[in-house]
Amino acid sequence: MPEASEAAAAVQGLPTATVVLKPKRARPFFGRHPWVLDSAVAKVEGQPADGDVVDLATHDGHFVARGLWNSQSRMRVRLYAFDASTKLDAELWHARLASALALRKTLGLDERAGATRLVNSEGDDLSGLIVDRYGEYLAVQVTALAMAVRLDTLCDALESLVAPRGILLRGAERGLAKLEGLSLVDRVVRGAAPVGPIFVHEHGLKFGVDLAEGQKTGYYLDQRENRQAAARYARGRRVLDMFCYSGGFAVACAVSGGARSVLAVDTSAKAAALARANAELNGAANVTVEAVDAFEKLDALAAAGERFGMVILDPPKFARSRSTVDDALRAYHRINRVAVGLLEPGGILVTCSCSGSVSRDDFLQMLSGVAQRSARPIQLLECRGAAADHPVSASCLEGEYLTCVIARVP
Repeated sequence: MPEASEAAAAVQGLPTATVVLKPKRARPFFGRHPWVLDSAVAKVEGQPADGDVVDLATHDGHFVARGLWNSQSRMRVRLYAFDASTKLDAELWHARLASALALRKTLGLDERAGATRLVNSEGDDLSGLIVDRYGEYLAVQVTALAMAVRLDTLCDALESLVAPRGILLRGAERGLAKLEGLSLVDRVVRGAAPVGPIFVHEHGLKFGVDLAEGQKTGYYLDQRENRQAAARYARGRRVLDMFCYSGGFAVACAVSGGARSVLAVDTSAKAAALARANAELNGAANVTVEAVDAFEKLDALAAAGERFGMVILDPPKFARSRSTVDDALRAYHRINRVAVGLLEPGGILVTCSCSGSVSRDDFLQMLSGVAQRSARPIQLLECRGAAADHPVSASCLEGEYLTCVIARVP
């Protein structure tokens, strides 16, 4: 009964088929890169179901790695092991999660009152899985069909290791979900959902997080250290925080940084309401929040001849793929040029990109163009990335997506 034996193999984490690479296409995978695109595949020996364990082999039959199959995605196989003795079973997933948690403990980010990224996909050898902890609750985002198939197993391990009060599932971005063949809906998968916002501590500040409706998994944990870095330049300045979302930069600059005043702007009325509530929660009476179109507000401030001592730009993702990078760079150039025009001499520009397809070099070249077109020098002071609980695998540098530049404009 081949079907029964294949089912047993899947449970045991053993391969049900072999994916054979085209000649001269194996080198990245011997280097432990986890993504096998359809263009690298010559043939499939066997009939794996989506989510099944498969072996990856060279064109002449040598074992390369072990991963999970998805016929619906251009990323045909996600690789999780690079020796033939490793089973992709419940024990492996538990061990990978335990390793990820151990890193956060080493970083001193295991306090229950805080918020932390516990699992960062490829950075923790768990491609397609993101887990964030907010106090006593976990927010899980699945971006790969392979992880969706194993959601119960992963949640069992998380309950065993973390013992949260609840685990909430957040769906992948719509475009990514379509590419992966995912149809997950946001829901509570274990325990209970929190009633109202969760309040978490960050560098002496307190923030309310909406786990049910917030962006990403509820909050931008990746900017944690960058908010404090920006705050160090804010003292005595009039600050403009564009695309403020829940007010992280605005509150940090006002309270930790001692800014004279902060104007925070977001297009979303819900985000602006949350930013206003977070300012009040931290006693930041000098923070004003406006819910208006952020791009139009930038232009209006420039037309009115307004000047600021610091401008913060943390816009949403402008590029979803390499094909849209040029359009994204034009958009970044536009808002940064307006921002530079709003800065008084000696002002500080904090400008960010969360578009993974836009490289750090691309972003810095864009700023070079802004300096040229605006006829104002831009002095780069700090070039930063995501917080340390967002590790990047040296074998998958595509996981580095966040750029945060702090610059002075004389």
